Amino acid sequence: MNRHFSVVRAFGLLSATCVVALTACLSSSVAVPGATAGQAPAAGAAPQTLPEGRKIFYASHSLMWDVPDPLTEEVKAYGIKDHTVVGLQKMGFSTTLEQWQKGAQAKKALETGKIDDFVMSPMEMPDAGVDNFVELGLQHNPKMRFFVQNNWAGFNNDGNKAHQFGGKSKPWDQTTEEELKTLNTVCEKAFEDQVKKINEKYKADAKIGRDVIFIIPTSQANTELRTAIIKKEFPGLEKQSQLFLDQIGHPTPPLVSLNVYIHFATIYGKSPVGLPMPTYLKRPNNAKWDEKLNQRLEELAWKTVTEYPLSGVQAPGKDAK
Repeated sequence: MNRHFSVVRAFGLLSATCVVALTACLSSSVAVPGATAGQAPAAGAAPQTLPEGRKIFYASHSLMWDVPDPLTEEVKAYGIKDHTVVGLQKMGFSTTLEQWQKGAQAKKALETGKIDDFVMSPMEMPDAGVDNFVELGLQHNPKMRFFVQNNWAGFNNDGNKAHQFGGKSKPWDQTTEEELKTLNTVCEKAFEDQVKKINEKYKADAKIGRDVIFIIPTSQANTELRTAIIKKEFPGLEKQSQLFLDQIGHPTPPLVSLNVYIHFATIYGKSPVGLPMPTYLKRPNNAKWDEKLNQRLEELAWKTVTEYPLSGVQAPGKDAK
C-alpha cells in the first residue's frame, strides 16, 4: 500500500530479524466470552468443568505471531484438551485488509467451516478486512467467534498513526506516566467503535443473534505495565525498554508472556493465575524473570480482561451488565 512507503519492507525485514533473535534467546462446555470464570486449578487438584479446546486460526503481523506456541503450552498446563492451532498466516506490518487481499491460507481455513475462533491483529481501524473475515467465517460456521488483538503502541506512537512515524519516535524510557494515559487511546477507541458496529449488525441478524467479535486488550495491559514500571511497582522490570526488542515494539519474553495470558483469559474465559511459567519466559535464564514476575503478569492479564467489557469476559461474582 502506498501509504506505508518503504516502511512496510523495512518493518517486514526487521520483524523477521527480531523473531529469529528472540527465538534464539529464548461447543458445549466452552467458556465463551460473557461467561463468568474461575482461577487456574492448583497443581494436582481435580479440575472442575474445563472448557473444550478451540480450533484457532491466526491472521497476524509480527506483534502477535509469538503467541500461538506458548499459548498452546499454557492451555495444556491448565488441563484443556484438544486445543488446536489450525494455522498462522504471517505478514509483517500488515493491516487485516492486506491479510484478506494477499493471503489465501486464512480464507481457505474459514471456508472449511471447521474453525472455532479466528484471531486478527489489525493496526489502523476501521479495517475492512475485519468485516470481510467475519462475514466469510459466519457464512461457513455461524457459531464462530472472532477476536482482534488491540496492539500496544508500536513505534511508541498511537497505533492508528503507525504509518506516519517516519522513522522517528520517542525512546521507550523517555515516555512519562502522563504521556502513557493517552498514548494509544485513538487506536483503542477506533477498535471499540468497529467491534461494536460489527456486533450490532450480527445481533440484529436472525440467523446469528449474538456478539461475534471481541477485543483482546493488549494495549490497556501494556499501558498499565509500563506505568507500573515507571512507578517502580513491578519488580523484575526496571525499564520500559525491557519490554521491547527494538523501537518498532517487537516484544521480549515478559511482554509475550503477558500477551499470552491475555489471549488465554479472553479466549477461554478462565483466569491464568496459577499457570506455570512458560518455556518462552524461562529460556533467557534471567534471574529477575522468576515465578513471582510470572504471577504478576498473570494477575495483570486477568485484571485487564475482566475489567474490559469488550473482552466479553466477566470476573466471578460480577453481575452481567
